[in-house]
Amino acid sequence: DEVYDYLYGQTQKALEAGVDERNIIVDPGIGFGKTLEHNLTILEKLSDFKSLGYPILIGTSRKSFIGKLLDLPPEERLEGSLASAVLSVVNGADILRVHDVKETLRAVKVARSILKG
Repeated sequence: DEVYDYLYGQTQKALEAGVDERNIIVDPGIGFGKTLEHNLTILEKLSDFKSLGYPILIGTSRKSFIGKLLDLPPEERLEGSLASAVLSVVNGADILRVHDVKETLRAVKVARSILKG
């Protein structure tokens, strides 16, 4: 709720300052002073941010929460990054910030195909 309320407030400030709503995206900020539990909750509840009415950006690629879950250094976090990217898209992410573009695109394409039946 705290992250949602903050993003809502920031989008309102942007609109009041004259920013065109088409130029607004929201990023719940995976990492950035959050605990492992905070990050997992944000990803689980990502679809809640859709009600703000703006595209959602998520950057989970190689993040420390993946390292904590898998006990791996950044260069060995591909599978965790792919899993978090796919689930982020399934849960409503519109934009992904990733390190491994080709692999992430392939994983998301497969997931979307499965969801379409």
